Amino acid sequence: MAFIGEAALSAFFEALFAKFTSSEFEFITDKRVRKEIEKWKQTLKNIHAVLADAEWKQVRSDAVKMWLADLKDLAYDLDDILDEFATEALGRKLVKEHQASTSMVPKVRPTGLQPSSIMFNYKMMSKIKEITRRLEGLATQKSNLQLTEISVGMSMTIPRRPPSTSLVNETYVRGRNKEKQEILDLVLSNDGGDGGVSVIPIVGMGGIGKTTLAQLVYNDDSIKDHFDLTSWVCISDEFDVVKITKAVLQSVTSEPCDEKEFNLLQVKLKEKLSRKKFLLVLDDVWNEKYSAWLELRPPFDAGVPGSKIIVTTRSSNVSSIMRTTADYSLQYLSNEDSLSVLACHALDRGDFTEHPDLEEIGLKIVKKCGRLPLAIITIAGLLRTRVNHDAWKVILKSDIWKLSEEKTNIVPALLLSYYSLSSQLKQCFAYCSLFPKDYEFSVEETVQLWMAEGFLNGANTERRIEDLGRECFEELVSRSFFQASGRAQSLFVMHDLINDLAQFVAEETYFKRERNEGMKNPSRTRHSSYVIGEYDGIKKFETFFEAKSLRTFLPFDTMMPLQYAKCFLSDNVLDDLLPRLKCLRVLSLKRYHISEIPDFIRILKHLRYLDFSYTGIRSLPDSLCTLYNLETLLLRFCKKLEKLPSKIGILKNLCHLDINGAVSIKEMPSGIGELTNLRALSDFIIGQADGLNIREMQNLSNLKGQLCISELHNVDEAEYVHDAKLSSKSGLDYLELKWSEDFNEDLRKKEVETEVLKLLQPHKDIKELAIKHCAGILLPIWIGDPSFRKLRYLEFEDCRNCALLPAVGKLPFLKHLYIKGMSSVISVGKEFYGDNCPNVFPLLETLHFHDMPEWEEWEPCEVVEEGRKFSCLQTLFVTNCPKLVRTLPDGLRSLEKLVILNCPELVVSISNLPKLYELKIFRCKEVAVESSSDLWSVKKIFLLDIAKFERVTKEMMMLESMKVEYLTIRGCCEELASLWQTKWGWLASLRSLRNLAIQFCPQIVSIGAAKEEEQAELSQLDIPCNIEHLTLQICEGLEKLSATMQNLSCLRTLNLGGCPKLVSLLTDNLPPTLKNLEIYGCDNLECLLDDREDINFSSTSLLEYLRVNHCGALKSLSSSGKLPVRLKSLTICCPELDYVAHEIGDNICLESIELVDCTNINYLPQGLDRLSCLQRIHLQSCSNLDCFPESGSPAYNLKSVHLSGCELEVLPNFYSLQELSISDCPMTKSIGEAGLPTNLTSLAIEDPNFSKAVMEWGLHRLTSLKELSIVGSDLIDVVSFPRVKMGMNMKLPPSLASLEIRYFENLRKLSSKGFQNLTSLQYLSIEECPKLKSLPRKEMLPSLLDLHIYSCPVLKKRYRRDKGKLWSNIAHIPCVYIDGEFQ
Repeated sequence: MAFIGEAALSAFFEALFAKFTSSEFEFITDKRVRKEIEKWKQTLKNIHAVLADAEWKQVRSDAVKMWLADLKDLAYDLDDILDEFATEALGRKLVKEHQASTSMVPKVRPTGLQPSSIMFNYKMMSKIKEITRRLEGLATQKSNLQLTEISVGMSMTIPRRPPSTSLVNETYVRGRNKEKQEILDLVLSNDGGDGGVSVIPIVGMGGIGKTTLAQLVYNDDSIKDHFDLTSWVCISDEFDVVKITKAVLQSVTSEPCDEKEFNLLQVKLKEKLSRKKFLLVLDDVWNEKYSAWLELRPPFDAGVPGSKIIVTTRSSNVSSIMRTTADYSLQYLSNEDSLSVLACHALDRGDFTEHPDLEEIGLKIVKKCGRLPLAIITIAGLLRTRVNHDAWKVILKSDIWKLSEEKTNIVPALLLSYYSLSSQLKQCFAYCSLFPKDYEFSVEETVQLWMAEGFLNGANTERRIEDLGRECFEELVSRSFFQASGRAQSLFVMHDLINDLAQFVAEETYFKRERNEGMKNPSRTRHSSYVIGEYDGIKKFETFFEAKSLRTFLPFDTMMPLQYAKCFLSDNVLDDLLPRLKCLRVLSLKRYHISEIPDFIRILKHLRYLDFSYTGIRSLPDSLCTLYNLETLLLRFCKKLEKLPSKIGILKNLCHLDINGAVSIKEMPSGIGELTNLRALSDFIIGQADGLNIREMQNLSNLKGQLCISELHNVDEAEYVHDAKLSSKSGLDYLELKWSEDFNEDLRKKEVETEVLKLLQPHKDIKELAIKHCAGILLPIWIGDPSFRKLRYLEFEDCRNCALLPAVGKLPFLKHLYIKGMSSVISVGKEFYGDNCPNVFPLLETLHFHDMPEWEEWEPCEVVEEGRKFSCLQTLFVTNCPKLVRTLPDGLRSLEKLVILNCPELVVSISNLPKLYELKIFRCKEVAVESSSDLWSVKKIFLLDIAKFERVTKEMMMLESMKVEYLTIRGCCEELASLWQTKWGWLASLRSLRNLAIQFCPQIVSIGAAKEEEQAELSQLDIPCNIEHLTLQICEGLEKLSATMQNLSCLRTLNLGGCPKLVSLLTDNLPPTLKNLEIYGCDNLECLLDDREDINFSSTSLLEYLRVNHCGALKSLSSSGKLPVRLKSLTICCPELDYVAHEIGDNICLESIELVDCTNINYLPQGLDRLSCLQRIHLQSCSNLDCFPESGSPAYNLKSVHLSGCELEVLPNFYSLQELSISDCPMTKSIGEAGLPTNLTSLAIEDPNFSKAVMEWGLHRLTSLKELSIVGSDLIDVVSFPRVKMGMNMKLPPSLASLEIRYFENLRKLSSKGFQNLTSLQYLSIEECPKLKSLPRKEMLPSLLDLHIYSCPVLKKRYRRDKGKLWSNIAHIPCVYIDGEFQ
């Protein structure tokens, strides 16, 4: 297909031509070299001229396609050679400048040709001749292929989709009712644009259903009644204003039009639309020229107000030109609606009722389609004739992008967006094929990678490369190639099909390792990526060894959410693979457990991007400073790294240096100020000597984004700070100023720190500012200066000597304010709000006060007008302020969340908070509520350890209208208890309440449903009938559940804990809908379910999950000895329990049985063999349990059995078992007549008798075994593992992935025969085998990734890194620990 794999060649050639003319090539003095390079330039220009013709002819000619592939391959190799020349020139220049800047008397250097230059040119000459030979060959082939130059003005026809119409079959549309109604509301509203017509853009990626949505709206009955005229025009190709005007005219008149003159067409159209209310749909618009829209628009302004134009487009750039209202961004279908679309088009039904076996695989298919309607409909078309599970499974496993284009229009539909990109954007987008699916990426990360690959070079030297990169990124966002992540605003993702598109256009130049496939053509592959595994062995990288021209080695940590998670990499990758890749521009080893930078790093002269984040490196070698091209150096959370290279100042091209979290670095190296190209510097650390190095910041004038200046207490003289010129760094958005957390009076100078902070005033454009641990006695006035108009985030932490807060109430755009650890602040008042400020905190949304030990008073803010203070405040936190007495500000009408924690002297008044959503109060003196109307909007209430609760108004009205859904009360003071004891029953009236938790309330004796007519007993807790989840903990007075509990028809979960007076639960009183019951710490509970009066309880109950723990007196679960038939999971930990049940009976739902510390139980119930759903049995410390029931073995579906601390002698026949664990069961000496089930996947044995029985029976029989852990205590006769027997096959199963061998005191060898064919073994642990001498040979364990050796002294001596004679046998293993020490 044209314009695919080679589409970025034009951009590549432009970058090459820019390099030919760059100043670096003045370094080339050898005449032969210069002559050859000039020849290259001319030949490449001739080839470039026919490139467009070749890109189109490759569709029909394999020869042309091969020629283009060879050309691209050559272009990369040629670029590598040019980069070598440029790097050599740059290195000489930088070394010379660095020596001059560090030497008092410059050395006299000879002029003319240097020997090193001659040697370099000589070395390069052979490479140059080879390039010349290949280039001449391609030039000859160009002529033979009859490729011709296409004139600059000649346009290429970009394929477009077929034209749309206004008609739609609504029976096939699913899941767009909400969207249709929202667009209809916009269309039918009477608002008009500036000229009387409103333009409503529907924006979204190709295939998402924009046209369908517009059709649904266009054909709605309300449209005909509302508008005088309607018109539908499909644009698709070029935005020809004459054609569009003519099409609209013909549509509104329903007559043909032969007029060609634009003016007459517009006049006629204006006449038709004049004084008419019309609706026009412009479908599939691609125009980004504002002037073209201005030419088209005038006739539409003749319509009456209320006229509307709907525009569908893939690009927000298009919509921004035309819109008068905000974009309507169309989203993907839900899983349910996607399934309905699939069923509709594949099965001619709206659901899967006639084909239930296809629903599960159907869901997988729609997820693979990314819930994109076009993709689902297209795949459904392929499935219509194959309505069977196997055929659908084939489609599920197929690559959508490899399905025949005749059968699917997904490829051309999405390629339309790709065709419209510039050659540079195509190159940038293709690079993103390296991103794993669902990977969340940032603008900064992506732009840094594009920079490193040279995609942003040579286009426009007047703009900064980062700015150009951001523009490219934003362009791809506007065209729906990238989308904002739902998890974080600063991150983006690619839709799965867009990711597939990127791989489709990238072809063999890019390789993303997925599953276990290799590179198709390693010699042509230039960029590679893979997902980091916990253990990455050399086998994973076998295909990389042939790709010697790789420019990108990029691991992604998609599965590593933890900041400090470590992964392990084979030494072979560092020692053998990476040194071969001398063309690398991008190298990342982040997350890997490496402690030092490999020596090979110095030979990677082309490197621009280097990432060692989250590694254990301790130092950076000076040889790193010979990487003269380096632009990005990432060292995030290298916590052991102690210093940066002393010669870092030589890296003049360095733009991004990130040492965030590298806490062991004590100071910035001398010369850091020479890095004048730095755009991003995460931290600047002031050294201990005299703080002079802060002055090196003065030349770092290009800094942008975030900066933390730390260890500021090391500045001895405040005037040094002035030289940093912080106020001139306009690019900084976030600034953090940090001093030491150690406030030792002998180390800190309060006056100096006060003056230092005063001089650290940032530029007025700063957006976020944090000041931490300053020992100064006064915060500077500039912090509250209203001229900081962009400041939206402000934080003060642990400035413990400051007694007054600055006047930050005057900051006009401040949104978030955090104040913590201000130990000297006693009062917050006028100095905080600002004198004579008419509008205090006008835009503040979040306000936090934390850890203010001396704060006593929060003075009210007095302003002239009501509502001119805290008018936007949504979240207020006040925590750990033990002396605060005066109440909180009033009139917080925008407040949504109020949290007061550990303020024991504070009286909290809840009044006039109409938008309050969540209220959480913990340990305060008093809570006063004016009336229920003050809480009517609250959905979550947490009242914990409140000393007093006061209702100011005795009548609490409108309780039914309260919206509270979550209520937690801990520690019932008398007033709170009265809320549910008085005649108006406060709790009972909360009809919206769904979750209720009450803790430490001894007044409660009974719980039951609220009664509307009768008054319940005062000690009963009346529960609203809509409650779904109820928890009572540490309620010492609770004795029973009231009979009215039956009325709680919505209750699903009941949790009772620490209720010592509870003796039993009458099943008559349990709600019929209860599914989850958990009881713990009820010391006097004897019979859990008393069903003597309810003989049908076991058969009618809906209970599915039952957990009873630490109820010391419990004898039985039910008085009838039966379990509820719908019970799925049973977990018991009660030492006095006599039995689980007499007999299981008809229970066919039970899936899991877990008994722990049930020491009285000596038998399991009869009927286990009838439990067809039972999958798991866990028996632990049931010391009297000696056998399974005589009725038969547990059900055939049983998958997992764990036995520990039991007296079982013989195991029953577990026919279908997959997981078996046995420990501390000394009586278990036999595996039964049938032996172990051969489909076991996991086996753990910690009993020597059973270990012996299994080994004699033969581990080789377990052909599905993946995990084996075996203990050999007391097996003194075992000297070889597996045991060797004459004439018997005693091999370990080849399926093994994990093996643990422990406590074999006389074990001397691991049998070579037994360890044959273990090609899947990845984890091996050997513990307490003191006589074991060696491990299997290297070639016998090719997949081993993780090796642990404990208390094996002979192995330790022979296999230690560097010191052991046999270390080389295990050096390839990524993770090796010996006695807990990483090797």
